[in-house]
Amino acid sequence: MDGFDGTTALVTGAGSGIGRASARRFANEGANVVVADIDEDGGAETVDLIDDAGGTAAFVDVDVSDSESVEQMVAFAVDTYGGLDFAHNNAGILTGFTETTDITDENWDRLMGVNLKGVWACMKAAIPVMEEHGGGSIVNTASESGLVGMPGLSSYSASKHGVVGLTKSVALEYAGRGIRVNAVAPGPTKTNIQANSPNTDRDPSSLPFDTSAMTDVPMGRVAEADEIAGATVFLCSDDASYITGHTLPVDGGQAAD
Repeated sequence: MDGFDGTTALVTGAGSGIGRASARRFANEGANVVVADIDEDGGAETVDLIDDAGGTAAFVDVDVSDSESVEQMVAFAVDTYGGLDFAHNNAGILTGFTETTDITDENWDRLMGVNLKGVWACMKAAIPVMEEHGGGSIVNTASESGLVGMPGLSSYSASKHGVVGLTKSVALEYAGRGIRVNAVAPGPTKTNIQANSPNTDRDPSSLPFDTSAMTDVPMGRVAEADEIAGATVFLCSDDASYITGHTLPVDGGQAAD
């Protein structure tokens, strides 16, 4: 894909999983990459992987639920590489597979703070910089559960539905101002989000949504993180120059079923 040499891409949640794959893909395409995560060790490892492959990357610690931390992250990108062309707002958490009446206020607020407020805060900080430098492209990580309901995941699904709606609204606001805003909606993907969730100490087969054995995926398999990264970088590329406000399912056909 063309259009990435000498640009700057910022990826949140880049210390592992989809974020790491996205950061590496941007670097492979020629972008300078800001690797942002609350996990310093994971972020440093991502930077090392990019450096070892001949790319350029720098790590910044960020808590996307904290607007001041997000502002500092964007300032770091500008100070380090001179601007910001692409942003993959990917950081997200899963606070467990829980029936709605068992969700605590603490878990609800924490999840919304990262998954939804975090995406809003990242766009709020990035868009003025992009406008000042002539435009840019943003991709938010939604989810298949942002397109359909899933039992046991009502809070997560609500947050990801929010990301889809937020993406559409912001895309319309900036469509005539040089900034495209889209989202990807991954289906079950090989990441550590389930392993890191606090309420998943049971046998995975007993959970209402099991990312390790998704038998309802029409393609019959779980996605690799690189496949989500490929869709993300495509949406940022010149090949997607007439696409904005779109949520692209990357789900093995689940949304079509």
